[in-house]
Amino acid sequence: MQVPRRKPGKYTNLKPDAHMTPEKLAELKNKLEKLKTIRPQQAAEVKELSTTGDFSENAGYQMAKGRLRGINQRILDLEEMIKNAVIIRGKKSGSVELGSTVTVEIGGREKKYKILGSSETDPGRGVISHNSAVGRALLGRKAGEMVKIRPGDKDKEVIYKIIKIE
Repeated sequence: MQVPRRKPGKYTNLKPDAHMTPEKLAELKNKLEKLKTIRPQQAAEVKELSTTGDFSENAGYQMAKGRLRGINQRILDLEEMIKNAVIIRGKKSGSVELGSTVTVEIGGREKKYKILGSSETDPGRGVISHNSAVGRALLGRKAGEMVKIRPGDKDKEVIYKIIKIE
């Protein structure tokens, strides 16, 4: 069985954002521990299935081997993320920075954004990345400032007024 090969996309070689909260780091460590406990069981299954016939025609073996490769790769990825983690500490400097919760006014409506690393974004809950257009524009600004942002491909600018920084 041949594994399909895909052309690398535009986001193939991007490094994951190392900025994360202590809670996210703990979550990654828990995932890593779970994977390390699953790995020996998966390796034993691969070993058992390797004795049941020819490797080229043994679909069960190939599936188990693929799962083991996936687990190994995920372990390597998590170890790398944990090793390179930059913990976000909420400092009170008076300006918008990583870990800040910012209340802005957009067209007469108030909206709250928490600015974190890319691995923790959830726009539905108001958690945005410091790499997003809004997050990048707000960083370093102070309460009372007006910020013009052109979101996405839109032609018109949106004016954000920073009301409060927590």
